[in-house]
Amino acid sequence: MAGRVEGKVAFITGAARGQGRSHAVRLAEEGADIIAIDICADVESVAYDLPTEEDLNETVRQVEALDRRIVATTADVRDFDALKKAVDDGVAQLGRLDIVSANAGIGSSAYSAWEIPEAVWQEMLDINLTGVWKTCKAAIPHMINGGRGGSIVLTSSAAALRTYANIAHYGSAKHGVVGLMRTLALELGEHNIRVNSLHPTQVDTPMIMNDAAFKLFRPDLDEPGRDDLAEPSQAMHVLPVPWAESVDISNALLFLASDEGRYITGVTLPVDAGSAVQ
Repeated sequence: MAGRVEGKVAFITGAARGQGRSHAVRLAEEGADIIAIDICADVESVAYDLPTEEDLNETVRQVEALDRRIVATTADVRDFDALKKAVDDGVAQLGRLDIVSANAGIGSSAYSAWEIPEAVWQEMLDINLTGVWKTCKAAIPHMINGGRGGSIVLTSSAAALRTYANIAHYGSAKHGVVGLMRTLALELGEHNIRVNSLHPTQVDTPMIMNDAAFKLFRPDLDEPGRDDLAEPSQAMHVLPVPWAESVDISNALLFLASDEGRYITGVTLPVDAGSAVQ
C-alpha cells in the first residue's frame, strides 16, 4: 500500500533532533524523501545546547533505515544563501519539492518585555520569524516551477494563539509567523500550494526540557527539574497531559501535507491539549 506522501520530497528545517527529526522520520515512513538542514551549532542567546552534526547524522541514519533518500546539510536559517544552496542541491538530487516544514526555532530565558536585551530580541526574531520567511523564499520558486502544487507548514506555537508573560520576544515572533502564513496562503493559492501553521504546546524536546525552561515555569524553586515542570504545564491544558510528544506534532504535519488536507489552507492548527481554550 502506498504511503500518504509517497513519491514526494519534503524540505525540513531544524531536522537534527526533536520535532524536526520526528517530522523527517514520519514523512519518510509514509514514502517521502527528505531535504534536511540544521544549524548544528549553539546560538548565543539560547541557554541550552543546540544540535550537533552527530544529531543530524542520526536523522540521516533513521531516514535511510526506512529505505528513503535524504540530503542533509548544515545551514543556518538566518543565512539565505546557505538555505537556497541546500534546497537547490536537494531538488537537484531528489528531483522535486512538494512539502516544506519550516520547523527550526529557538526558545529563550524569561524576561519582562521591557527588560529583554536588544541582542536577545533580535536573535529571536531573526531565527523564529525571519528564518521562516527565508525558508519559504528559498523553497517556493521550486514548488511553483514544479507545477504540482504542494504544502507549506510553518511551525508557530500555542503562544501565538494566547498570551503568556515573560516571553514577549518569542510570542511576537510566533504571532508574526501566523501573519506570514496567511499572506502566503493568499498569494500561493493560484499555484495550488497550501500554507498552514502548526501550534504545539510544550513538547518533550530539549527546547522545553532544559534548565532555563524549568526556571521559567517554576521560578519559586532554586533548582527545578523535569518533574517540577509537569504540574504547571498540566495546568495549561484541558486534556490530562503535561506535554505532547514530537510524533503528535508530526502526525498533524503529515495530515496537512498529504492529500487528506488538500482543501485546507490558511489555517492555524493547534496541537495543544486544549491550551487555547483555557
